Amino acid sequence: MAKKKGGVGRHVTKNVPRWFAPNLHEHRIWVPELRKFVRVRVTARGLKTINKNGAYKALKKAGAI
Repeated sequence: MAKKKGGVGRHVTKNVPRWFAPNLHEHRIWVPELRKFVRVRVTARGLKTINKNGAYKALKKAGAI
């Protein structure tokens, strides 16, 4: 609301639509249990999970395999 109408000012309260998109990457990941590469679109956070838990376990839980 404008200051003269008792608000805090027009520019402070302006709404701007923002997009929040996941940080996606195309990756080829070697899965030793399957003895092959698997192509996956995965987030940066997902890559950390794959590194921590292992490719087969993480991809199996996500439903990618």
